[in-house]
Amino acid sequence: MPSTAIARFAYHPALGTLDVQFVGGSVYRYFDLPEDIAQALARADSKGGYFNRAIRDRHRFERLRSWESGAGA
Repeated sequence: MPSTAIARFAYHPALGTLDVQFVGGSVYRYFDLPEDIAQALARADSKGGYFNRAIRDRHRFERLRSWESGAGA
């Protein structure tokens, strides 16, 4: 289901990181994210709502310059 907040995301299980590009274009990497949380985000009807409840302000993060700098890491 499309999100009004999140344009796309990619989870990297070997690293435990989640890259998120928001609709506004900003890209962030979230660290130490368990795979079950990433899977729940993928299944969520409201990705933005789930992100706000389970990921935002709960995991260390950094802002990336672009999606390409993070995707496939």
